[in-house]
Amino acid sequence: MIDFDLNKMLYTLTPDEHDAQTVINKLEEHPEIRFVSFTGVDMGNHNTDEKIPVSAFAANMDRLLGEGVQTDGSSVALPTIADLSNARVDIMPDKEVNWYVEYNFDNIDYKTGLPTGTLRIPSYLRHNGDTMVGSRIYLKRTEEIFLTGLMKTLEEHPYVFEHIGGVESPEDISEFVLTNATELEFWVKTPDDRADRDQLSIAQELKEQYWKRVTGPVATAFEQTLEILDHYEFGLEMGHKEVGGVKAKMGNTGSFDHIMEQLEIDWKYSSPVQAADNESQIKNIIRDVFRMNNLDVTFHAKPIYGVAGSGEHTHFGVAARLKDGSLVNLFEPVDRENEFMSPIGFGALMGILKNYEKINPIVSPTHDAFQRLKPGYEAPICIVTSLGMDYKTPSRNRTVLVGLVRDLKNPASTRFELRSPNPHTNTYLLIGAVMMAMLDGIKAVLSAGKTSRELEISISKKYGEEDFYLDKDKEYRSEKNIYTDYTREEREKLFGKPPANVWENFKAWGENCENTDLISAGDEALRMNLRSFREHMIMKWSMEYHDRYIKNTMQFLRDCVKLHTDDSNEYDRNNWEKIKDLKSLIGHESKDRESLLMQARKAIDRKDYERLSELEIKIEDLLEELSKVYSKYRRNIF
Repeated sequence: MIDFDLNKMLYTLTPDEHDAQTVINKLEEHPEIRFVSFTGVDMGNHNTDEKIPVSAFAANMDRLLGEGVQTDGSSVALPTIADLSNARVDIMPDKEVNWYVEYNFDNIDYKTGLPTGTLRIPSYLRHNGDTMVGSRIYLKRTEEIFLTGLMKTLEEHPYVFEHIGGVESPEDISEFVLTNATELEFWVKTPDDRADRDQLSIAQELKEQYWKRVTGPVATAFEQTLEILDHYEFGLEMGHKEVGGVKAKMGNTGSFDHIMEQLEIDWKYSSPVQAADNESQIKNIIRDVFRMNNLDVTFHAKPIYGVAGSGEHTHFGVAARLKDGSLVNLFEPVDRENEFMSPIGFGALMGILKNYEKINPIVSPTHDAFQRLKPGYEAPICIVTSLGMDYKTPSRNRTVLVGLVRDLKNPASTRFELRSPNPHTNTYLLIGAVMMAMLDGIKAVLSAGKTSRELEISISKKYGEEDFYLDKDKEYRSEKNIYTDYTREEREKLFGKPPANVWENFKAWGENCENTDLISAGDEALRMNLRSFREHMIMKWSMEYHDRYIKNTMQFLRDCVKLHTDDSNEYDRNNWEKIKDLKSLIGHESKDRESLLMQARKAIDRKDYERLSELEIKIEDLLEELSKVYSKYRRNIF
């Protein structure tokens, strides 16, 4: 319950308020802010949180804002960079982005009657006093490379300005404006409640929850979250129910239980680093407010097997601010009623599609992420785009990897929506890698002197047709439903076979990230960060499989219990025999045979990731078969 005045609290310090005297004044005006935290982001997308009492921060502000604070680098996710013998890491404040105040709603400051606040300062990580590392610096540097490379390319190929309205030459441009935004989906439940997959699946198929009215404690927590987020001035746009969930039940005490609902919150775009920082802060606020209302929140990509997972669609836009102050969307064509995009827009989109195999390890680096990427739940599995049935009908195809977002009444809205990320995708790395791919495509397109019409033909090419940039034996555009209008064999032939798990995904980078020149721009410092990311995610994948997934799988096998009696019919008995055989093959040891789960354990222990990958794929197929058979078996029991 919020029983304090939100209008009396401080929420944001903008970059023009980061000088020492302004910060001191703000902290003195808001004594409920008791701590300061320098927030770096490691390669595992974890935030540091070193709380410094405000009094200590004020006494040492110049030193702390100039030199940062030290932490033990071996305790954060920086493998191959910081270890026990080389562990110094400094957390260096970023003065170019917003700083946020985060509140502990369970700890009320007795003097002010307000929640205790912590000023969180987004920060970079510096190893050994000279090497900048971590997720935020990867995004910062790739943004700089993109901006420099884009301007150089435009200067070398000025013909492109014939295809962009409102700007005639590079000399007209004052600066580029990069915009990003994410759409955050998440699940809410009452603690300790377990999901009824059948009921959730039925509710999803009937579309009983999507955009429905939110009620009960979820409504309270949701409304409080939206109200608090609005005070931070994130540019909140809306919150709504998503497709997943079932109707909550009211118990005898008058309280709701068995809550299981999926929600979404959207907010306005921002610059690349600021957009990623905003997302991180918003997640923390959502967790805190729902927890205050005794509700659990999960941002897992696939928290419930067999039900729609949570996505985090990520948007990309590029504009130019001219010296007269006006803003021009560089993706927009001159003839917007007869062309989809400018050559810059086509180049950026083609760059993402051609190079997506290099981006995908960042998008889907966990077992959980791959659980979401299944046909039939709107999660994209094929490298393909949709532009629209015609120039005046914007695409609403939800089955493609990248969608072109257009509004004929609003030229500024033209952008790309990447639909594969999930709430645990590292947004810092993702935006940076996508920018490198877009730059590659823009360079190729402009170097070839291509027009918008010629590029529409290129991106719409058929399988087997040669192209100046895109692969011959692939297609890249479809306006059809990717799941229903193509067979699996057709999808894999036309759009490429997607990786089945984390290990297969990271093969695109090579064992030492030697194949990451595109997304590292050939910069060894950026490649070092990607190596660290790969090492951490492979370790996480294998450890989670060993310590969580195998345990959860065994529990699922134990839950598949016998329900029929001895006088049941042959149909029930046959189904039960199939269930027993599958359970035994997956998880039951015998004197003569090792179960598949035991084989997976041993593969992890000897770091045989190729074998673990093979076993994971096999076990997944068998579990899906078991789930279907058991559901059919259970439904037939009186």
